[in-house]
Amino acid sequence: MALRFRGLAPKKFIAATMASEASSPVWKKRSVVSSFLFDLGSCPGEAEGTTTRKTRVALFQRSSQVSTYQHHLAPISGTIEETDPSPLQAALREIKEETTLASPAIELMRRGKPYTFRDDEIHREWTVHPFAFRLRSPEDAGLITIDWEHEAWDWYDPDTAVQEPDAGGSLGSALGGVVKGVPRLADSLRRVWFDTDLGNKAGGILARGLDKLATDQESGARDLASKAVETLRDVIQALDYTISSPKDIVDESEWWWIRVRMAAWHLVKNGRESMGAAILSAIIATLAEIEPMFHNEANQGLEHLRIAGVACVKRCLNTRHLNGTGHIDLAFREYLNTNFSHKRGPGKNLTVLTLSSSSTIRDGLLSAHLDGNPSRYNLDIRVLESRPLFEGVSMAGTLAELLAHSPHADDTPPKITIFSDASAALAAEGVDLVLIGADRIAASGAVSNKTGTLPAVLSARFVTNGSAKVVVVSDTDKIAMPGETKDHVVEDNDPAQLSHAWKDERNSARVQEAAAELEEVRAAVGGGGGGDGKNRPEVVIRNVFFEWCPPQLIDTYITEKGEMGVDGIRGISDKISRDEDKYFRDL
Repeated sequence: MALRFRGLAPKKFIAATMASEASSPVWKKRSVVSSFLFDLGSCPGEAEGTTTRKTRVALFQRSSQVSTYQHHLAPISGTIEETDPSPLQAALREIKEETTLASPAIELMRRGKPYTFRDDEIHREWTVHPFAFRLRSPEDAGLITIDWEHEAWDWYDPDTAVQEPDAGGSLGSALGGVVKGVPRLADSLRRVWFDTDLGNKAGGILARGLDKLATDQESGARDLASKAVETLRDVIQALDYTISSPKDIVDESEWWWIRVRMAAWHLVKNGRESMGAAILSAIIATLAEIEPMFHNEANQGLEHLRIAGVACVKRCLNTRHLNGTGHIDLAFREYLNTNFSHKRGPGKNLTVLTLSSSSTIRDGLLSAHLDGNPSRYNLDIRVLESRPLFEGVSMAGTLAELLAHSPHADDTPPKITIFSDASAALAAEGVDLVLIGADRIAASGAVSNKTGTLPAVLSARFVTNGSAKVVVVSDTDKIAMPGETKDHVVEDNDPAQLSHAWKDERNSARVQEAAAELEEVRAAVGGGGGGDGKNRPEVVIRNVFFEWCPPQLIDTYITEKGEMGVDGIRGISDKISRDEDKYFRDL
């Protein structure tokens, strides 16, 4: 690829920086991002007029004006500044500064496991956060305009770049000749491009599994976790044993265990991060099943490890299926009998408010209605519809069907009322119990659940003068490692899921026209990215799926281990952190 642009650097600043570093040979620690840009679309084939689907990765030749690794090939790299909210935001900032690319031209493909290494020659300790971004279309490559930090760039085969023999790799330069890559270039790349280590078949299975997890907006956290374990099973089955291990790993069975754990790490971090706690718990339980087999039978060969590894994963899946939610159902009934026994019997109702679609809550309500006691609970169930995907409607429909065919259908029938999300305060009148599920439970006891949870809880607290109990019903699998709630992912989804309803023909002409105008303004400014010089306003449509409910608003947590308080949550969170460190720390 021809050289596109060369700018000027603040040379005096760079010279002063280099002089300072030369006179002070102390070790300096830097946390940096290394972002690889991938083109997954059609590329020119060898024969004229043909195309191929070969993946390409962009590498950039550093200029003479940077302070380190001049003229080396590298991804888009830069220091994580104190003002950067996260490494991901630092990566996006550096990409925009050094290539002008930004959303929607690029999107996050996956992140790699961070690692630390030392460069003795320049007395630097680097902590590298690798990322992979993909172009939305091959044509977006034409938008790349490099700044003064680079003198050229070109596309490369990622498998070739990963397999280069020396520390940085030696590859062809866009300026001609062969140049070295920056130190640990191959290590950074293989952390986001796993096909080279797993093999094309296993790598493809993992990539497709990650995409399915990321785009599945129907399955709950428990089901997604099971799907992640199923993907790990298929990856183990498909691992390519002809791929040699890196030179620092001499034992082929150890290489097998490393690849299994790295695939597991990607399923946790690059699947559905908002439900990552459940996926992590399921994956950790699976690795705990595989580990003793590996240590006891590693010397029996790779094919034996394949067969035995798959068998271990199958046992974990069977255990998850058999356990189901039965223990939670029992704990839920015990909680009701302890706190709401006065609500049993003819002429009495237990009034429950819930939202979204939780199989755990659904099964708990069914269990309460069918508990076999002649003086059973008569349920008045109120469900918020849960826009924009109406999961609450789905759960209400399932409940109605199951209750209609229950053995007690001829008794006083349960009542199910569906409310719009905006009428949470009306739905909360007279409720005894607010049941909420969980997609993630923080170590503090805060619960991440479908947006609408916090208004429902606050409404019930206010309308009932605090008499309504707020109960989280969840597997302990949903408990996350220690960390602040602000550090957990915010899942902002496709605005069209909201806006399509505004254009419905049953709406007034005024609403339909307003929807069209909003769409036009957003398109004119690049989807809400800012003005275009014509005084158009910035229009942003937020479609956030999950929100946090603080522990101060929650009375108790019902789990498969029974009723639990915040101290119990914290203990499980600490254990998960230790287990995560055990299996992933040395990758």
